[in-house]
Amino acid sequence: MPQADDAQAADGRADGRADDTQAADARADDARAAAAPRRTAFDWTDAEARRRADAGLVRTLRPRAAESDLLDLAGNDYLGLTRRPEVTGAAAGAARRWGAGATGSRLVTGTTLLHTDLERELAAFCGFEAALVFSSGYAANLAVLTALGGRDSLIVSDAANHASLVDGCRLARAETAVVPHADPEAVRKTLEAHPGRRALVVSDSVFSVDGDRAPLAELAAACRTHGAGLVVDDAHGFGVLGDGGRGASHGAGLAGDEDVVATLTLSKSLGSQGGAVLGPARVIEHLVNAARTFIFDTGLAPAAVGGALASLRLIAAEPGLAGRVRAVATGLYERLTAAGLTAARPDAAVVSVRAPSPEAALRWAADCREQGLAVGCFRPPSVPDGVSRLRLTARADLTDAQIDRAVETVLRTAPAA
Repeated sequence: MPQADDAQAADGRADGRADDTQAADARADDARAAAAPRRTAFDWTDAEARRRADAGLVRTLRPRAAESDLLDLAGNDYLGLTRRPEVTGAAAGAARRWGAGATGSRLVTGTTLLHTDLERELAAFCGFEAALVFSSGYAANLAVLTALGGRDSLIVSDAANHASLVDGCRLARAETAVVPHADPEAVRKTLEAHPGRRALVVSDSVFSVDGDRAPLAELAAACRTHGAGLVVDDAHGFGVLGDGGRGASHGAGLAGDEDVVATLTLSKSLGSQGGAVLGPARVIEHLVNAARTFIFDTGLAPAAVGGALASLRLIAAEPGLAGRVRAVATGLYERLTAAGLTAARPDAAVVSVRAPSPEAALRWAADCREQGLAVGCFRPPSVPDGVSRLRLTARADLTDAQIDRAVETVLRTAPAA
């Protein structure tokens, strides 16, 4: 059968050529793959980085030295307590006694006598029934909105609220209605449109961009008409507003009311670190049992608790600190606007000065820094109205000479309108 054998041999040669072709193709594919840039899981971040750079929105970490010649009007140490010897000594003493960390969740091992002392004294000073300390003000806001909100509830949120409140609304899985800034009538109408609904109204007490104060009494009235709770983020009001710095809720006559909850940070007027929630005892008990940022988070470090407690006692002993920081803020505003700059009249410690553009704001802040003055710089998208600003934060411990220096530097470096 020679013809059959020849056919089989031909088929074999054809198969061999096909195998050779496939092998060559495979080698070519391997070569192309080797020559192509290697792709990894996070290559997409390069495109994001280019997008930020093109938009002029790159953020950069800039470590600072322990000692600096810069005059700081960028931080939030409103009462100038973060370096007071009583505060630093108390923080160091707490670390030596209790250790560098809290060692665990506050429900396991992370609660110390210092934590409970701070909570008791905070509540008493601010006029609330109880308080609960968290590892940050951000965590405190997330706790309140997630534990007091829920899928079947409504949250009414001011359009200019801090990012922590915005994130808290999202995590709460509640229906969220964002209302125009500082508009109690819009709040009332929103609540009226949801009769019988479990609801929270949430607002900063002092808004961090322009430093204006929320109309808390009017918001509380709208809440009570419709049976809603009021949550006040007093991060920028505590230590500055109210009798002796007892906070915006105290100043509005709302502290201790059964339908009002306040949050605050220990990192601004108290010059330390951490956050707290103040309110009715039953609300605080609910947070202990339901707030995930409390239950599953390591407790605030003892040094931060000790420092905050020492600062709180200084505020109570020196009630003039709150009035001093407000006077410094007002003085900065009056001198800058008298010289022709546009600024928002401060209700607390934040002085916001408008810049003609985002680029001008960045250059202005950089020029101030080069001349020894640190100021904040707010620009889109961080500001919802799209207006760029310098933000100056007043401090109670600024001397008249330092205030003169700050004003002169801002005016000397101001861009053309």
